Amino acid sequence: MTGVLINDFLLTLMVITAIGAISVRSLLAASMLLAIYSLLIALVWVDLQAVDVAFTEAAVGAGISTVLLIGTLVFVDKWERVKPRLHWPALGVVLITGAVLIYGTLDMPHFGDPQAPVHQHVAPRYIEDSLRETRVPNMVTAVLASYRGYDTLFETVVIYTAGMSLVLLLRARRHPGSKGERTL
Repeated sequence: MTGVLINDFLLTLMVITAIGAISVRSLLAASMLLAIYSLLIALVWVDLQAVDVAFTEAAVGAGISTVLLIGTLVFVDKWERVKPRLHWPALGVVLITGAVLIYGTLDMPHFGDPQAPVHQHVAPRYIEDSLRETRVPNMVTAVLASYRGYDTLFETVVIYTAGMSLVLLLRARRHPGSKGERTL
């Protein structure tokens, strides 16, 4: 019962934070609210006993993303420009995507169902064979570093490529004919 109350409290705070992030006009305040949102979702992951995912969310969502958002504010205006017009095609895409995602969850097993397919096929093998097959004592590390090693490697490549792209896009450029002055 206590876990349900904690989840409800965290989800309420997340909704309030999300509404605040889309309501404020200051982009710095919105960046800070999104960092708070990431920390709240990390707490939800901890409560769901997915500590590895919580660490990733805290590091990437609250850490790196916040630094990148605030770094971007150095190059752009600090305040949102008001565009009162509603973009109907974008709203339509969001509503259709949301409806498809909700429809896709209707066939999912109930939360915590011990008869769910993931508990019948994959999990028992990882629990029984991961130490013998990988020689890694931590089951989560064995899954991420051994069974899903290529997946983890290419996720790292994607993050590295995105970082290098940001560096190339945001670096100062010299105009031909200028005397060493750097501009954006």
